[in-house]
Amino acid sequence: MLKVIHYPHPTLRHKSKPLQRVDDELAAMVREMFVLMYEHDGVGLAANQVDLPFRLFVVNLKSDPEEGEELVFLNPVISAPKGMAEGEEGCLSIPGLYGPVKRPKQVNITAYNLQGEEISATVTGLLARVVQHETDHLDGVLFPDRMSETSRADALPILEEFEINFESQRQTGGIPDDATIALRLAELERKYCG
Repeated sequence: MLKVIHYPHPTLRHKSKPLQRVDDELAAMVREMFVLMYEHDGVGLAANQVDLPFRLFVVNLKSDPEEGEELVFLNPVISAPKGMAEGEEGCLSIPGLYGPVKRPKQVNITAYNLQGEEISATVTGLLARVVQHETDHLDGVLFPDRMSETSRADALPILEEFEINFESQRQTGGIPDDATIALRLAELERKYCG
């Protein structure tokens, strides 16, 4: 049973490994990621955010299973950034925090879908922002890391609240220690990432 993990959970800083195999179990995890994303009104969700160490994220810009297009990106690579635009971002792993982030207006993305078919597209607008935000997750980068110093300073009280909450959950046994988490991620990597 997957769930969205919150900052500062160590898996959010884990650099994901490329997937080498796709099976029914992984496809079920992807399905569950869509369900969680919709439950939390998100438009994108990366594997790290559900405590998985894979280079994979899901997107539906309409945040509604009845509308929009469900996109799955395995082993995404972003290239050819063009232009720059600032836009407000939020994150399901830091609920309640929003801030301005500058990103390229247009990027190329290549990835694979669950059927092993290659996806290659030049994307702009919201989709460009979402694929960059989610690819950042796979590299252990969170959107506050990309905010200006001033905006980040404004975000600090909220981030500190998450840190306090995380520590209290850990002390009551709700979240395992770093070594236990690292061991579980390594086992999953051995199974799916070769």
